Amino acid sequence: MAQVSQKAPNFTLIDSARKQVSLSDFAGKTVVLVFIPAAFTGVCTKELCSFRDSIAAFNDVGATVLAIDVDAPFTNAAFAEKNGLNFPILSDYDRKAVRAFDIAHDDFAGMVGYTAAKRSVFVVDGEGVIRYAWVAPNPGVEPNYDEVKAAVAALR
Repeated sequence: MAQVSQKAPNFTLIDSARKQVSLSDFAGKTVVLVFIPAAFTGVCTKELCSFRDSIAAFNDVGATVLAIDVDAPFTNAAFAEKNGLNFPILSDYDRKAVRAFDIAHDDFAGMVGYTAAKRSVFVVDGEGVIRYAWVAPNPGVEPNYDEVKAAVAALR
């Protein structure tokens, strides 16, 4: 998996409006990358709603939150609208970012051949270096939100 102190792999994905977004677009800014296995699932909904409810804390320290999953942009748009998400969900439908960060969850939920993202959070500094990395031991475990906020605040 991508490690602390390594340069974060750059990626170009599409948002729910099918507009291209690259990690390099955020050069000079702190970015919180939140990889989730699947939209419209219980733990993923709870996790992204927790980030939604804490967005002011991230904005106050100049951080941008980007969620990433392998679902289609149309699914992500419906998921964001239903949950009032106030940050983009990027579609990694070809799994390039998931593989670049080495967080592919192959045969997800027993579906042979289906690859999702392992639930993960990476904090990337303005130089593009990973300063915090967390990967769930299983898809049912949420990140420690206070720990993520502290990692972001430490970059201020």
